[in-house]
Amino acid sequence: MPSALDGVIVADFSRVLAGPLATATLGDLGATVIKVESPSGDDTRHWGPPFVDGESSYFLSVNRNKRSVVLDLRSPSDRALARTLAARADVLVENFRPGVAARLGLGYEELRADNPRLVYASITGFGREGAGRELAGYDFLIQAVSGLMSITGDAEAQPTKVGVAIIDVLTGLNLLSGVLAALYQRTLSGLGQRVDVSLMGAALAGLVNQASAWLSAGVEPGRDGNRHPSIAPYETLQARNGLLVLAVGNDAQFGRLAEALGRPDLARDPRFVVNSARVAHREELRHELEAVLTQRPADEWIDRLVAAGLACGQVNTVAEAFEYAAAVNLVATATIKRADGTPVEQVASPLALSGTPVSYRLAPPRLGEHDAEIRRWLEDPNAAGANVFEREMKP
Repeated sequence: MPSALDGVIVADFSRVLAGPLATATLGDLGATVIKVESPSGDDTRHWGPPFVDGESSYFLSVNRNKRSVVLDLRSPSDRALARTLAARADVLVENFRPGVAARLGLGYEELRADNPRLVYASITGFGREGAGRELAGYDFLIQAVSGLMSITGDAEAQPTKVGVAIIDVLTGLNLLSGVLAALYQRTLSGLGQRVDVSLMGAALAGLVNQASAWLSAGVEPGRDGNRHPSIAPYETLQARNGLLVLAVGNDAQFGRLAEALGRPDLARDPRFVVNSARVAHREELRHELEAVLTQRPADEWIDRLVAAGLACGQVNTVAEAFEYAAAVNLVATATIKRADGTPVEQVASPLALSGTPVSYRLAPPRLGEHDAEIRRWLEDPNAAGANVFEREMKP
C-alpha cells in the first residue's frame, strides 16, 4: 500500500531525542530520511548501557527508517554536500545551537534561496531569540526550570523528574505537527516555511491544566504524588496485597464504584456526592475506600471494578506493560531485520492510518552505513528529484 509521505525527502541534521523522534515518525509515514552524522556519530550512539550487539538501545529507539551518512561539517567539501542535500530535500530538521547552522552555511535564509519549497524545522532549548538563545537545552534541565519537577513526586519529598525524557518527546511531537502542517500548506502555496519549537515552550504547553490553574486562577500547583489535583478518587489505593490504580472521572462513575464496593451509601454521603466535594474531602474518601479494598487482593478488585466499567489496574513494570498490551491485543512491538538478517526489536508506532499505514522498512542504521550510495547521489548533478533518489536508494 502507498505511504502517506511517499516521495518526501527529509534531511535529518538532528541528534539525541526530540529531532530524531520526529524524523523517525516521518520515516514511519513513508518519507525517505537521510540522517547526517558527524564522524563521531549521534551522541546517543554512546549512551549506555544497555547495548545490543555493540549498539546503544537508546539510539535504536528513535532512528529506524533512516539512512546514515557521515559528513564532517568542518570540511568545505562535506559542507557543500550538506548544502546539496538541503537543496534536494523537502524537509530539513536541525537542533544546532542558535547561530551554528548559519555559520555552517546551513541557515534558513541561505537554504530558502536555494530551495524555496524547503520546510526548515528547528529545535532549540529556549528559542532562537532573546537571553535564552545561548543556554544549553537538556531535558532534565527543562523539566526543572519549566516547573514540571515542582509538581512531580510526593509533597513531602524533593521535586522529581519524570522517568523518561518527556520534554524531548513532547518537543519532537510538536515539531512533527508543525512539519506536517507546513507540508500541507506547501501544497497550496508552493512554498516552504520555517518551523520553530523550543523545549521550554513545549514544556510549558505540556503543563496544560496545571499551567491553566496558575494563569487563569492564580493557583500555584504543587506535588500531589499519585493524586490528581482536581479529580477524586484518581490515585493509587491500598488493597490487601498491594496497590491498585483507580481513576474515577465523574459522579456517575463514582456511583458505580460505590455499588461495586458494596458501599452504595458513599455515593449519597454529602462529602462525596459530587467531585468537588470528594476533592475537598479526599483524605476521608481514601480512608473509606481503603477500609473496603484491604479486605481483598488487588487482582480481585481490579476484575470486579473493570467489570463495572471503571478505569482500574495495577502498576506495571515496563516488562509487564508489554505483556498487558499483548493481552488486550494491542500491537505494541515491531521487528525490523537488517540486511544480514539480524532482528531489531522496536516499539510499534501508535499511528494507525487505514489508507496509508505506517511501515518499518529500515533498521536503525550503523554509523555511515549508507555513505557510498548517498554520496554518489549527492555528487550526481542530475539526481535532483525524489524519483531519481528513490530509484538509486530504494531498499
